[in-house]
Amino acid sequence: MTDNTPPLAEGYEISTDPERIDAGRVHHWLSTDAYWAIGRPREKQDRAIAGSLNFGVYAVESGDQVAYARVVTDLADFAWLCDVYVDRSVRGEGIGTALVGAVREHLRPYGLRRVLLATHDAHGVYEKLGFAPLAEPDRWMALVFGQ
Repeated sequence: MTDNTPPLAEGYEISTDPERIDAGRVHHWLSTDAYWAIGRPREKQDRAIAGSLNFGVYAVESGDQVAYARVVTDLADFAWLCDVYVDRSVRGEGIGTALVGAVREHLRPYGLRRVLLATHDAHGVYEKLGFAPLAEPDRWMALVFGQ
């Protein structure tokens, strides 16, 4: 697969530096505006950040975080891309596509067997970057402890 990631819009940068993550902003975004995380407690979000590989997109001029994604991975065989969020004020600028592309390229050298994600409404974004529906969904199962 070739790198078909659109470039990040001018004036933004992507970082995996955990010190740059604005945990309060990420929690607010996810717990109030992301259908999969509505009501998620701050303590739970902080644990998720601490146990994950985090990606942030930042406005170069102000340093403000404008997007977020995290990856749960063993860096050997498997990764789960989750909590991808782009602030409403910058949606439509290709930031989400560039962010997911950067995640993909960051993970590529590890030789992972698969990277999974779940989405309700952003299939087109992920398909542009090589994601596809599970070939054999009947082989996958989930243990759900509840909400």
